[in-house]
Amino acid sequence: MKKKFSIVLLIATCITFAQKKTNGTIYVEHPAINLVEAMTQAYVNGDADKVASFLADDFKSYNGTSSNKDDKGSDKASFLNEVKFWKDNVDYLSVKRSPGAYPDALEYKEDNNKDVVWVQTWEDLKGVHSKTGVKIDMPLHRLFIVDKNNKIKTIIKYANNSIFDEISSSFNDRENGVIYNHHENINIVRKMIYAFENKDFDKAYSFYDEKATFMDINSPVGKSITLAEQKANDQKLFDKFDLTSIDMVGYPDYLHYEMGDAMAVQSWWNFRLTRKSDKKKIVLPIFFIDNFNDKGKITSEMAYYSEKLME
Repeated sequence: MKKKFSIVLLIATCITFAQKKTNGTIYVEHPAINLVEAMTQAYVNGDADKVASFLADDFKSYNGTSSNKDDKGSDKASFLNEVKFWKDNVDYLSVKRSPGAYPDALEYKEDNNKDVVWVQTWEDLKGVHSKTGVKIDMPLHRLFIVDKNNKIKTIIKYANNSIFDEISSSFNDRENGVIYNHHENINIVRKMIYAFENKDFDKAYSFYDEKATFMDINSPVGKSITLAEQKANDQKLFDKFDLTSIDMVGYPDYLHYEMGDAMAVQSWWNFRLTRKSDKKKIVLPIFFIDNFNDKGKITSEMAYYSEKLME
């Protein structure tokens, strides 16, 4: 049995190795890589003439994410117009290797690829659209085919083009909901705040959804806590400070957004505190953003204030 098992293992090993087949060589340094990066730098600099010098006469550029089966690509003239567009419309343009990434040059053995070199790059495209102020910051993956004359004959680009939808939309004014200065959700926030002022904690917490989350400008970005954890933090505050009053500053705004049907109340307050340890009086300005669900419950709260004022 042991002998049979060894024979089976040997056959499996041979099959595994038999499935491997080389089809060329990958280079980390290659003249074609230098060519691609030189063209990219000329592109970023807006030097269309220099870019043209790197391209073959029959050059074509393709969008790798296009689902158009009849896509014939863009020719050399169209690509050079792109250079002018980016120069005229994007400030602080840069295309640089993504952190930890580097280009590869591939020389294939296949007959139809013997006279060309493929270069693949992973880069970050950055800039600011000069008209709309939209920030462009996205990964960019490109495949280049370099011919035997050391000219780029093909570029296939893979990128997330949704940022250009935002740029297009930003050319026109568009409303995105309604702002209220009186609304039931504003009433809820006021009742919640003044319940805290009067130490009616059960009532104060009743305005929150049981799964509500809380964030604090002084905490790490993206960190949120639960309602139970917020209650514990509030108790720590009242252990150290006496709350004299909470005064509304200006008036709250209720924003009902069209996009996403989001509902939020923005409110500004002065918390008047007295530190128990030394009787120091502190006025703590706080800005709250409370998000609501359609049942009138607060689902999340973001608090903006200076923690240093309480030290």
